[in-house]
Amino acid sequence: MAEQQEASKDAVMTRIGQAIMLLHGGDREEARNRFGALWAEIGEDGDALHRCTLAHYMADTQDDPGDELAWDLRALTAAEGLTDERADKHRDTLAVRAFSPLLHLSLAADYAKLQRPDAAWIHLHRARQASDVLADDGTDDGYGGGVRAAIGRLERRLWDQWP
Repeated sequence: MAEQQEASKDAVMTRIGQAIMLLHGGDREEARNRFGALWAEIGEDGDALHRCTLAHYMADTQDDPGDELAWDLRALTAAEGLTDERADKHRDTLAVRAFSPLLHLSLAADYAKLQRPDAAWIHLHRARQASDVLADDGTDDGYGGGVRAAIGRLERRLWDQWP
């Protein structure tokens, strides 16, 4: 109970969530501005959960594929420093293991946009390998199935581009 109260008081995650809502609502510029301000507060050495979440979504606000890649790499670096114990302190956080497939999928897509097929295939393979921890039965509200479907779509696209 105390952990849930602590998690609900995580003002940074609340602010990240608000920026995510702006992004999903179509206001990429305002989301980017808010993520940028939060990143300045958090810093490169801030809480790993905050950095991972923010960087992952900040990548989606970028117009330049190289900038998108840089943010996705920041998200992966932060995730590598994130423990299940820390992630469990936030009520909306998936287990750390569940971040990995999505982060590698994002990197694979970034590398595909940048016409770097070798790197795209490497990260797509890592995403597929990491996806074995995702639920098959929908108990994760469909997250696992959605990530697996996205991996399959990108794989087909890569095969069409670079057989």
